[in-house]
Amino acid sequence: MGPGLPFETDRLVLRAPSPDHAPALQEAIEESFEALHPWMPWAVKLQTFEETLDFLARSERQFEADENYIVLGFLRESGRFVLGTGLHPRDRDVPSYEIGYWCRSSLQGNGYVVEAVNALAALGLGLMGARRLEIRCDANNVASARVATRAGFEHEATLRRERVANDGTLSDTLIFAKLA
Repeated sequence: MGPGLPFETDRLVLRAPSPDHAPALQEAIEESFEALHPWMPWAVKLQTFEETLDFLARSERQFEADENYIVLGFLRESGRFVLGTGLHPRDRDVPSYEIGYWCRSSLQGNGYVVEAVNALAALGLGLMGARRLEIRCDANNVASARVATRAGFEHEATLRRERVANDGTLSDTLIFAKLA
């Protein structure tokens, strides 16, 4: 059973992905690509509108099949796209999920990501019965680590030289967790 979406917070509407969201998502990716490139494995190159459409169609199918839960965040008042996030299954036997996130550059620093992460954590631990939630981020991504701690996740581990960053260097990964 997937998260109960759409879901409203004080300032956001969290929605399941749909190809209908492609123009808004593409605009935010283009606006934010330089800021996303160092941290997001999918931001090696700027994706085309067609690639965004394909991503959203695939994500919609995965959401409906209870395989993966990409979630898009929009401002309640204006409907403007703010952020991408999601609950990504890590171990269905536990069950545990990873929460990932990014925010469009022009709206960063307003607490939207913490608000979305708190909502997804509540849905994951409540409706979905998760016993463990994780957030993983590059050790140099201070803003992402700050979101994790502000959302009440505890730093559990640092995996040293764990992945190849988009610039080709080896990078450390921080793991934060919240338990049921």
